Amino acid sequence: MILRDIAHCRSGDKGDIANIAVIARDPADYARLCREVTEARVAAFLGERVKGSVTRYELPRLGALNFVLTEALSGGVVSSLALDAHGKSLSSALLALPLEGA
Repeated sequence: MILRDIAHCRSGDKGDIANIAVIARDPADYARLCREVTEARVAAFLGERVKGSVTRYELPRLGALNFVLTEALSGGVVSSLALDAHGKSLSSALLALPLEGA
């Protein structure tokens, strides 16, 4: 099972900072998101794509987690030579994060 099976993402970017919201499809899965989708796991999973910090904010009433990733967009849209310097590609990649058993 991967994150995409129980959640979807929304993303945004500003300069070299990406913002990814991970939203449980079913409110019953929110506790699992909190348990398994940690700052450390997100940082490890995205690896070299994120050179700065990963900070998680919990939004229980929305059944969501919000991650702020610094130094994550190769300098940002206007200064990067990367093909896709937007946060959308990071949120799509994060949905492949493996989860523990059911």
